[in-house]
Amino acid sequence: MKRWKISCPAAAKTVPVFLAAGLLCLTAAVCSLCLGAARLSLGELWDALRFGADSGTAGAILWYVRLPRTAACLLSGAGLAVSGAVIQGVLSNQLASPGIIGVNAGAGLAVTVCCAAGALSGWIITGASFAGALLAALLVTFTAQKAGASRTTVILGGAAVNSFLNALSEGIRTLFPEAGTMSADFRVGGFSSVSAARLLPAGVLILIALALMMTMLNELDVLALGEDTAQGLGLPVKRTRFLFLLLAALLAGASVSFAGLLGFIGLIVPHAARRLVGSESRKLLPLCAVGGAGFVTACDLISRLIFAPYELPVGILMSLLGGPFFVFLLWKRKGGHRND
Repeated sequence: MKRWKISCPAAAKTVPVFLAAGLLCLTAAVCSLCLGAARLSLGELWDALRFGADSGTAGAILWYVRLPRTAACLLSGAGLAVSGAVIQGVLSNQLASPGIIGVNAGAGLAVTVCCAAGALSGWIITGASFAGALLAALLVTFTAQKAGASRTTVILGGAAVNSFLNALSEGIRTLFPEAGTMSADFRVGGFSSVSAARLLPAGVLILIALALMMTMLNELDVLALGEDTAQGLGLPVKRTRFLFLLLAALLAGASVSFAGLLGFIGLIVPHAARRLVGSESRKLLPLCAVGGAGFVTACDLISRLIFAPYELPVGILMSLLGGPFFVFLLWKRKGGHRND
């Protein structure tokens, strides 16, 4: 594919920002491995890493509980944050995110159908989650294009899709109570039941999608200039937009398949990253990946420790943080009139 160069002024010194984000992410990951109901010292952590799961209680805790959970936090945070930044760029709407426009709800509906059908294989759930997320993203995009909708109307349409898909999921849980039991934790969002077998297929897809996304940063910048400008520069707009939606849905769907319906990550992290390094994709998306990974890991750690020995599902904490943030954005934009 042809390469484009888009120059954007940096909003901050990017090297210190990336170093700080990386350090915070690393710190959150180490603390996640060490802290919990049973605390591990750095020495015990090192020994458990060296000698494996058979090295005693510390090894079993690390390899069977802490490592899968921490890896799940890092992968889902990076996937959902980058997915949100890409969806915002493709839809030219900074209020869009996987949770708000129904992408997560589409993945959730697919997972609920799998639970009702008894298909609990990691690859099946991951594939179904991706398909549901992609269909929801395409539905919102198609509706907006056909209706000539404003940016605010895109959000309202996405909220309607979100509500409709969630209603279908609730209906399936009512008709198939066993599906509701299996997906109860999924609806709230959290990592308490994540296992390596469940994480592996989704984690592979998230890493592949992130790698592919990082090779298309210039195309995303061109697409964000608007359809007419992008076509004038020779970009195949429809094909490129579909490809970005495909990758964004893959990131969100794979993340949701093991993390549940975590909300607002794809809204909070891209906005914070954009304030720090600007909107140029070669800086924005990598910072979203690192920042999202660290943010989710830190939130999960807080949810495990704040009411110890009881654990607060991290999805509740995300909603408590994200809801006021979304209202603040709406208020700041005065209901979206600037973009209508």
